Amino acid sequence: MYCDGGGLYLQVTRGGDGINRSWIFRYAAPTNAQGKRRTREMGLGPTHTVTLADARAEAKVVAAVAHAHEIIREKARQARHLLIDGVDPIQSKHAAKAQAKLDAAKAMTFQQCADALVAAKRPGWRNAKHAAQWETTLAAYAYPIIGALPVQAVDTALVLKVLQQHVDGEHGPARELWQARPETASRLRGRIEAVLDWAKARGYRNGSENPGRWKGHLDHLLPARSKVRRVEHHAALPHTEVPTFLVGLRERAGIAARAMEFLILTAARAGEVLGARWSEFNLLDKTWTVPAERMKAGKDHRVPLSDRALAILEVMQAHRTGDDAFVFPSSRAGVPLSDWSVRDLVTDGFTVHGFRSSFRDWAAERTGCPDHVVEQALAHAIGSAVERAYRRTDVFEQRRRLMDAWATYCISAPVEGGKVFALKRMGARDDQD
Repeated sequence: MYCDGGGLYLQVTRGGDGINRSWIFRYAAPTNAQGKRRTREMGLGPTHTVTLADARAEAKVVAAVAHAHEIIREKARQARHLLIDGVDPIQSKHAAKAQAKLDAAKAMTFQQCADALVAAKRPGWRNAKHAAQWETTLAAYAYPIIGALPVQAVDTALVLKVLQQHVDGEHGPARELWQARPETASRLRGRIEAVLDWAKARGYRNGSENPGRWKGHLDHLLPARSKVRRVEHHAALPHTEVPTFLVGLRERAGIAARAMEFLILTAARAGEVLGARWSEFNLLDKTWTVPAERMKAGKDHRVPLSDRALAILEVMQAHRTGDDAFVFPSSRAGVPLSDWSVRDLVTDGFTVHGFRSSFRDWAAERTGCPDHVVEQALAHAIGSAVERAYRRTDVFEQRRRLMDAWATYCISAPVEGGKVFALKRMGARDDQD
């Protein structure tokens, strides 16, 4: 017997037919039922068939199998002991894995989970503002209290501590966040709930309840937002006063005034107008197609353009410089006009978004246009999902007649004795930002 190492031997024997050479593997077999271990020999084949390299490889495989048998025997012994104690071995195995994962995740903080969630959601958000709003509210109110804590440790008491922290009141002394800024607090709660759901889905939290959940949980511990402060809608200028407002607006120079008038004439949202690019317009067809990624409903929206809206575009095109992609650009290359530029043009407590309500009221009171046509003009979702699935048209031609009538109304002579609006003085931001 000639040892090659690792239990592999070359066995040489003399027989009637001469000298025979073969490979033998010696190994210690797993212990038997009596707890005894014995040495066994396994033939690997003659040298004229099995090379030294083959024999070495086979010896390693057999040794690994023998070791695996020993491990399996030990696991079986442990499982038998669990059964004696009345414990299901499979459940015990799963619980041990879950606990090991939770132990490893203790270093995963609430803030780290929030950052990961924002990164995962960012590609699906229409603009960068959503991510900024998430990060700003969490950084201002949640991170100072629970940001550095393991996400597994966040419970109802800690969520309440975040929502009931004292902040400076908008109109008085410091109060609880939930009462002083109910809108902000409500959005914060929803974001905390989303972070904790994300952490649970990825195994960083256990338990069935989410301490940030409102219905059936926090609604028993906090007053409803509607009870803290009545929901306030966007203040809208009465439609009868829109022509008077536009008289003053048309007298204003600057890009902000043109963007504001275009917004009113199209009944579009501020973000849709300020982010408008020349590539979205077909001036020959008098059509503006807002792409899905910039629409609240997430689908393309065609807007019929009135003659006055086209005139505004012609003015902007005449002043177009270089390769400006945006219809209403700011002074900074490649950057659109900011929403503050148009907000600064509105006084007396009215909002830019409120002009959509002005259009809606005008259509209801001054036209016989069906509601679903008006709602389509506002890019609102109409009816149930089934109804929308069967509605194959966007009633574009009806909407064109409606928007032409709205433009005619907007440029009509103001009502005698109507209110005169004092627009804010021209600022650098109006014209350049």
